Amino acid sequence: MSVRARLGVFWAVTALVIAAGVVVSVAVPRSSTAVGQKRSFQVNANTDNCGSGWPSARAGTQTFRVTNTTIAGIEVYVQNVRTKAVYLDLENIGTGASASGSVTLGPGTYRFVCVSAESDPVAGPSVTVTGSVAGLSLTPGIVPVTRADLIGPAKAYTAWVETQLPVLAAQAAAVSADVSRGDLAGAKRDWLSAHETYETLGAAYGAFGTYDAAINGTPASGQTALGDPGLTGFHKIEALLWSGAPAATIAPYASRLIADVAALQVWFRTAQVDPQDIGLRAHEILENALQFELTARTDAGSGTNLATIDANLNGTVRALNPLRGILASRDPNLAETDTWLARSASLVESYRRPDGSWTPLSALTLAQRQGLNATIDQTVELLADVAAICDERRAA
Repeated sequence: MSVRARLGVFWAVTALVIAAGVVVSVAVPRSSTAVGQKRSFQVNANTDNCGSGWPSARAGTQTFRVTNTTIAGIEVYVQNVRTKAVYLDLENIGTGASASGSVTLGPGTYRFVCVSAESDPVAGPSVTVTGSVAGLSLTPGIVPVTRADLIGPAKAYTAWVETQLPVLAAQAAAVSADVSRGDLAGAKRDWLSAHETYETLGAAYGAFGTYDAAINGTPASGQTALGDPGLTGFHKIEALLWSGAPAATIAPYASRLIADVAALQVWFRTAQVDPQDIGLRAHEILENALQFELTARTDAGSGTNLATIDANLNGTVRALNPLRGILASRDPNLAETDTWLARSASLVESYRRPDGSWTPLSALTLAQRQGLNATIDQTVELLADVAAICDERRAA
């Protein structure tokens, strides 16, 4: 399930991943109906009367159909006035377009907030919700996360990545030294260690510039890792090592890997990990593992996709750790997420052999492949909440 779909479940909304900067307003409903504790409202979104038209309401399910009547894209969300918690988010509504969402609210004071890229967020009038919540399953509210909240975690994560780059450099040098000696069995072992280290850094790839493709790129469409003349980095070396290529053929690529990792170290001293990337990548790392690793699409001959997934799980935890202060009060599923991360790691590591090598995906039974897919898929769904919660919003 995508992050967008997951937030629909988590917040009972129809749109997700909040894009920073969009214009929003809400106006008078053209019609409203009520059946028991369910009410629906049709409202206009514009920049002049954000939130007008939603009258005082009874506790229960409120369904809104919001139409953008401005000349720019908009984002609208429903917020508790006192706690600032967000209960419904409709984002990226184009000019003249509509978006719908439902939210089940208990007694309290709420308002619409309208967000524009060009101006500060506009808070609409307060709306009082009264009545009993007996028998209702209320929509959980999430206190918005601002960019200021994410700067500290981004700095902490960046500092950790900086400690890993020298490790990666030493491992790349070991691969090259093995190849120079003609020890290709040693080169395979050291290649795996270096590749695992790189695969733990997934939340930083966006800050690596062109070096990510140089170090860990995959073949061009229609090409193989062995045949692609433009491919460098781990997958090129992998294809050569496991195809039986001579050391002299591999050596230039091993030397290039050393140079690219060294250049990345210099680059990263002044690069910045986008604060919003941490939460998003905490979800996307394993989402990509499902798409590319569990399908063996990235296997260039080593059969080590499970080792990569193991590193991806470690990288997910590393991305998640600096966000825990934010998530502790916002993500009711955080403990469950940790449980499934541990369960996924235990299952993947059960395919590591006593000598440290890994069982290839091709050697697994259908039931084993299905078990891996199901376990990691459930973990990815839970991590979608992290991406949604840590999507930054400007405070109203």
